[in-house]
Amino acid sequence: MSRRPTLHDVAREAGVSIATVNRVVGGAQGVREDTARKVAEAAARIGYHARGLIEQNVRVSLPTVRVGVVLHKEKQEFYQNFASSLQRAAQGYTEANIRLHTVFSSSQAPRDVADDLLGMIGAVDVVAATAVNHHQITEAVTEMRDAGLPVFSLLSDFAQGVRESYIGLNNMKVGRGGAKMLTTACLKPGKIALFVGGNRWHGHELREMGFRLHFRETEPGYEVLDTLVNLETRQLTYEATLDLLSRHPDLVGIYLAGGGMEGAIAALREEVEPGRIAMVVNERTHDSYLAMADGFVSLIIGTPLDDLCEALIDNMARNVLDSETPQPGQVFLDPTLYLPEFF
Repeated sequence: MSRRPTLHDVAREAGVSIATVNRVVGGAQGVREDTARKVAEAAARIGYHARGLIEQNVRVSLPTVRVGVVLHKEKQEFYQNFASSLQRAAQGYTEANIRLHTVFSSSQAPRDVADDLLGMIGAVDVVAATAVNHHQITEAVTEMRDAGLPVFSLLSDFAQGVRESYIGLNNMKVGRGGAKMLTTACLKPGKIALFVGGNRWHGHELREMGFRLHFRETEPGYEVLDTLVNLETRQLTYEATLDLLSRHPDLVGIYLAGGGMEGAIAALREEVEPGRIAMVVNERTHDSYLAMADGFVSLIIGTPLDDLCEALIDNMARNVLDSETPQPGQVFLDPTLYLPEFF
């Protein structure tokens, strides 16, 4: 049976005296922040039984950063996962105590989101949001900036030139990648359908641009149909997909640049055999996982939520704690790709 780690083991692992470890455990003042953090990390590495108390005392001495986040669609699995990843990233951040305040906007309407953003003034130190690119959003972000409250855009950029930084995927590349995978999965050339959530989602516009550019440059045998707007809703996407199938018997592929994939999946399940029409969707959820397993989805392009949220919390905290250091205008993360062969 292995010996239980002691304070002496913690001190040796951290390279400090036992007296220093005792002061950290007791929450005493006078221990340098970097030394206290070294003790906490050493306790975690060797499995010291009171490491939770040490970590708590270390965090108490850290500065506090109040972080506000505005998201959409509280009932959707993706945004529920997003909120959970944010909470984990905030709790695991070691450079500051993060007080996370997450709000789900009542709708995607610019006025509603702008009001949620403006409501953060005075309540938090820094804000991040998912929002459409609209003048009402830009006006709100400008007012927040003038009030000393920086704003980060998430997933889809907005208020360029006013917001602090964008954090998410490179949406132009995502669109090109979706097009490449779709043509690989299609059984033969034919017509391709493209859905976007709305005309003011900047990320969807970039994905559409990259998607069409790939076909224009390298796939002349395909015809990309007029873009359909589904407002990221299941029912609209379901009805539009059924209409596409009835009007275009030579339809060979579908790309959803935003949400609403559940409707397209339901329509394909009702009308076609698995694999006859290739489809590329965003985000691994219960529905998209089952659809891929059953042969209705060819590729899932996923946002690495844990990595994104860790990068977001770090950039937002550093913006508050070290405002003299300029923020990068864009922070791109690599998507997570899910293929049927790896399920």
